[in-house]
Amino acid sequence: MAADGLGALRARDLADEAGCALGAIYNVFDDLPALVLAVNARTFARLGAQVAAALAKAPADPVEQLVIMAQAYHGFASANRHLWRALFDVPRPAGQPAPDWYLADMARLFAYIADPLSALYPRMPMADRALLTRALFSSVHGIVLLGLDEASAGVPAAEIDRMIALVLRQIASAPDQPSVT
Repeated sequence: MAADGLGALRARDLADEAGCALGAIYNVFDDLPALVLAVNARTFARLGAQVAAALAKAPADPVEQLVIMAQAYHGFASANRHLWRALFDVPRPAGQPAPDWYLADMARLFAYIADPLSALYPRMPMADRALLTRALFSSVHGIVLLGLDEASAGVPAAEIDRMIALVLRQIASAPDQPSVT
């Protein structure tokens, strides 16, 4: 998956590479989507570690913490494109939610964003901050996704971090204002 992406994942190829029978894979995993989720759990952990390491070196300013974390996210995505894309391209039947443990892994990553937002917007209702957390993630994710595919965004790869910083600093430039609901 890391080398060729989710689309190239085949149980038979995996069994050959692991030196086991095809059936052995299905003794461990119900199906290929379950295997992808297991790989994604490791990817979430690696992504979380990279974001935490960047945050540990960040200044106390919550805006700069958001910028540094987002740039670490971009760095991870750039260095691990196929694994990063697999986090969001998990094959599931329509309407079937991700497993609870998967959602918990995502929630742990969202907490990194939510903490600085709590400092910036202490009076904002918690439900609004939760939406803002996901909106900021979606914004950064979109910038990274389109930026890594230079043809779509028209932004050179070298400018992605600067674009992220501009967006986050602008969004966070008026902290603790009443929410617009």
